[in-house]
Amino acid sequence: MRMFEDLAGKSALVTGASRGLGLHFAELLAGHGVNLTLTARDKAALATAQARISSDGGVAAIVDLDVTDKASVEAAIAFVPGTLDILVNNAGITAGGSALTIEEHDWDQVIDTNLKGSFLVAQAAAKRVSDEKTRGAIVNIASILGLRVAGGLAAYAASKAAVVQLTGALALEWARYGIRVNALCPGYIETDLNRDFFATEADKHLIQRIPQRRFGKPENLDAPLLLLCSKVGDYITGATLVVDGGHLVSTL
Repeated sequence: MRMFEDLAGKSALVTGASRGLGLHFAELLAGHGVNLTLTARDKAALATAQARISSDGGVAAIVDLDVTDKASVEAAIAFVPGTLDILVNNAGITAGGSALTIEEHDWDQVIDTNLKGSFLVAQAAAKRVSDEKTRGAIVNIASILGLRVAGGLAAYAASKAAVVQLTGALALEWARYGIRVNALCPGYIETDLNRDFFATEADKHLIQRIPQRRFGKPENLDAPLLLLCSKVGDYITGATLVVDGGHLVSTL
């Protein structure tokens, strides 16, 4: 069997799929024959993402989703046609600034989206998989900032650290239902959304702290994501897979 060919015909829901890494993951899975349900809050961007995937021969439905709202989450999970085989829990936001001055509203928004949202979507997906007595793979998109910290990102780092711990807890509880839960922790990945930011002088210095001396590309996450979604990785659960060019092991 060729690697990852078992993905063809599977169904996946991807949160935060209208742009950035979420859209990249959706296009990647579509290219391997996965039938997609794309979710986000931006209807126009979702429609554009759907059109891109369809023009390349992929199958994609779209549904509005606010990951912080349980009713919205349950409706989106129920909307997925056929079985729900894969969840890519990608939706997330950040709020920068000093921990001394961050507003409570900004803190709550980050924690609600990144942590509560990840849990609500994973919980609803797991309930459907267990009720239908099928099997499933959940990939929570965390970050190296869930394993080490950086200045000015206290809320984001705290939320992603919690997602890493949540991943292990869910993997432990849900293995009995045939559900694998893993966390993918990207390092600094260059996308259309951050390319200008990464081009600043400050971030050119950041490269010097990455052993490979470069920022990652979205395609560097392709094989790790496919591994965690595919039968090839069916003995992997509760894992935290870091893809960062060695950033976490750089010298202090």
